[in-house]
Amino acid sequence: MTPVVVIGAGLAGCEAAWQLARRDIPVELWEMKPQKTTPAHHSPEFAELVCSNSLRSDQIENAVGLLKEELRGLDSLILSCADAHRVEAGAALAVDRQAFSAAVTERIRSHPLITVVEGEATDLPDGPVIVAAGPLASDGLVEAIRARFPHSATLSFYDAAAPLVSFESIDMEHAWFASRYDKGTPDYVNCALTREEYLAFWQELRTAQEAEVHGFEDAGVFEGCMPVEVMARRGEDTLRYGPLKPKGLRDPRTGQTPYAVVQLRKDNAQGSVYNLVGFQTHLKWPEQRRVFSMIPALKNAEFLRYGVMHRNTYLKSPGFLNRYYQVIEAPDVMFAGQITGVEGYVESAASGCLCAIELARRLRGQSPADFPRETAIGALALYISNESVADFQPMNVNFGIMPPWPERVKGGKREKNALIAQRALAALPQL
Repeated sequence: MTPVVVIGAGLAGCEAAWQLARRDIPVELWEMKPQKTTPAHHSPEFAELVCSNSLRSDQIENAVGLLKEELRGLDSLILSCADAHRVEAGAALAVDRQAFSAAVTERIRSHPLITVVEGEATDLPDGPVIVAAGPLASDGLVEAIRARFPHSATLSFYDAAAPLVSFESIDMEHAWFASRYDKGTPDYVNCALTREEYLAFWQELRTAQEAEVHGFEDAGVFEGCMPVEVMARRGEDTLRYGPLKPKGLRDPRTGQTPYAVVQLRKDNAQGSVYNLVGFQTHLKWPEQRRVFSMIPALKNAEFLRYGVMHRNTYLKSPGFLNRYYQVIEAPDVMFAGQITGVEGYVESAASGCLCAIELARRLRGQSPADFPRETAIGALALYISNESVADFQPMNVNFGIMPPWPERVKGGKREKNALIAQRALAALPQL
């Protein structure tokens, strides 16, 4: 059998390659690293994550937690490696990023039916292909997509990553370990600010110098990953109702809820590196050090990585892709990952999983797989292919794109979501 080409070894591409190979379909996985990288790439390994908590909640009452459980039921490579290298983060699935990427890379490279081809893809090959280049598709590949599909209307937005600091440099005299409302284990370092400290920090943050990015404006920032300085410019209390909200946290030194709290999350299994939660930023690096060091617990912080911003590219998928991530006008071409308009690492892996399962069935002459809207994986695919969506933008999985529970549920939203999750897992096809 002629190998299926999968372009891109991010989470979507690796998941797609794995799902094909485990169904005895040979795969060529094309990856431009290490020959070519982007500002968001820091490692030659596959399935690189921006931060340890990129996979988000692991509770099925949360839509992304349900999506993870569905992927586990489909023998997901990404979830298998994530579960094997998780670190403590309360109700979230956080991972040791380096160990996770290394595990995915080893599983992919060691599979006898997967051949890794290094180098930038600048054309779409003939035959079955899954384009899983992600939101950081190279200019050459984007131009190849536009040349092949001139009406695909590729769009772009900007995404940002938060800085990392060493744990030993955090001043724990001004911080403490806890989770909000004391739920789960105390996995977050909480850095308190008084009203005076917060206002001084806010004033400097809103006027700090940004690095130059062509075409960047506040109006063009994707709401789901907004730079912290953009939030600061939206008002004095925007941060206090966002990433610096103190609700559910009590400073053990005072017994009181602080005026504002910056949370830090473990970024590796050893607990030596911490991520500034919600601090995606595009400030110049000296400005990041200057302004973020105004947080009392970070006054002597060692920054192991500064925040960066980069361009993301995605397709106008409704009317271009069907519910299997297949190009309607060219069925041999499929797309997966954030280039399709799904937003998030778990969602990307889910799209790679679904389209690979469907392609394997098509190559074997089997009927299409039925991932109904009652499942999170099916609802996400139906959203990105829904032509009735007037203003299409990247979307995280959420219960709003799934059919509502038909009856009133005693106990509130959490109990209702639990029932929706149970319905989804029962509806998941056994493939």
